[in-house]
Amino acid sequence: MQSLRLQRVQELLKRAIGEVIRREVPVEEAGVITVNDVNVSSDLHSAAVFVGVIGTDSQRRRAFDLLIKERKRLQGLVGRAIILKHTPQLRFLMDDSGARGERILGIIEELEKSNPSHETPSEDSR
Repeated sequence: MQSLRLQRVQELLKRAIGEVIRREVPVEEAGVITVNDVNVSSDLHSAAVFVGVIGTDSQRRRAFDLLIKERKRLQGLVGRAIILKHTPQLRFLMDDSGARGERILGIIEELEKSNPSHETPSEDSR
């Protein structure tokens, strides 16, 4: 179980990183980048940032490439936005849970269309 302090730092970083990305990374080029979660190490020296991208496949690739390329600059901007003894070293990871969820919902929809559910008996047939 994480300490309350660590949870607060993670939430603070999640908001700050999201705001910096929103300001610094153009939507036209990289789609809409969302910060889904941040896991900070217990010593606060590193943070895994799970991001999702709403956009085309090329925008997803471009977004991830931009985040990797601009990591140090984004980390510096986050460090100026929040006051911590050490700004954690950011490591961006693609979080495709949203896309997987959409795919699962699509499969369920298709199953419902192809296999109509058992209809409940009407009042007359009881």
